[in-house]
Amino acid sequence: MQRVCFLLKVRSEMVAEYRERHRDVWADMLAALSRAGWRNYSLFLREDGLLVGYLETDDFEAARAAMDATEVNTRWQAEMAGFFEALDGQAPDAAMRPLSEVFHLA
Repeated sequence: MQRVCFLLKVRSEMVAEYRERHRDVWADMLAALSRAGWRNYSLFLREDGLLVGYLETDDFEAARAAMDATEVNTRWQAEMAGFFEALDGQAPDAAMRPLSEVFHLA
């Protein structure tokens, strides 16, 4: 199992709306994430917009590719793109750069 942590930056003026959008994530998006192998997935958001994501999966690149192949993810990423800083034309999920794990206490 891979544990994956990543950072993104939500525009500070959009933090409240970003939180609101995640109170009711589409059921078909949740189902697609589960089918693609995303488990124990959490997002943490600081008031200044720093977003920390964490998930567990058997193969992160395969899980990303599985999501990339879904229509619901294409729609979700298009809706979410405007919330983020510094995507350089990428969808938010494509801009995720996993952090290197340096310590874990099991």
